Amino acid sequence: AAELEYESVLCVKPDVNVYRIPPRTSNRGYRASDWKLDHPDWTGRLRVTSKGKTAYIKLEDKVSGELFAQAPIDQYPGIAVETVTDSSRYFVIRIQDGTGRSAFIGIGFTDRGDAFDFNVSLQDHFKWVKQETEISKESQEADTRPKLDLGFKEGQTIKLNIGNMTTKKGGAAKPRVSGSGGLSLLPPPPGGKIAVPPIPPPSSTAIANHVTPPPVLKSSNASSADILLDLDAPASASKAPAPATTDLWGDFTASSAVPNQAPQQSNWVQF
Repeated sequence: AAELEYESVLCVKPDVNVYRIPPRTSNRGYRASDWKLDHPDWTGRLRVTSKGKTAYIKLEDKVSGELFAQAPIDQYPGIAVETVTDSSRYFVIRIQDGTGRSAFIGIGFTDRGDAFDFNVSLQDHFKWVKQETEISKESQEADTRPKLDLGFKEGQTIKLNIGNMTTKKGGAAKPRVSGSGGLSLLPPPPGGKIAVPPIPPPSSTAIANHVTPPPVLKSSNASSADILLDLDAPASASKAPAPATTDLWGDFTASSAVPNQAPQQSNWVQF
């Protein structure tokens, strides 16, 4: 797995100064003022790379790119990279060679922004390493936990309640009423009453009392009492046979024949 990992570049700074530092005599930390800052021991290029979870500080020649020294870093902040107590532009790093020997040297940047970029690149890398470690730890714990079986056991069933399909205990489901056209109609609400459609009135029939009998012309000397009797009893008048010699249109003929005769009194009564 280590052979398949590739090396990525985190930061490159073209100017860096390297100093030989005296051994630390106390636990209070390193001080850059104890170094010969005006006379660096070596000047070159700095590259910060990463391969897997390990970061590397590489000091290289500006022209040829030949490696001068290298400092592997497994943890930051840590013993491999330390800051000085009197400046933010200088650091103490632990370099190692292929034989396992190590030494502490001081490095410094002329520009304060270069020192800031160097510090941030190391912080971002080890922040990513911490997240990867937590994720891998959680995945391992998840593999060791008993898996939850959500499948159905043999003979196990489930019950679904869909709309009005649910029934009460001891009762049967209410059938749906099918209307015309194959549409299903919902049953009436419980406790409600069905309105009975009104019965249409029977067809109008002839009422005998409203049938006006045909007018019977009588002579002018007929009294008003006889006229009322004729209207009140139309059935008796219709049943009585008329004399054969009586002419119903006699008065009309007589009145039309004599123009100077006084008009006959009308037998119609205004209601």
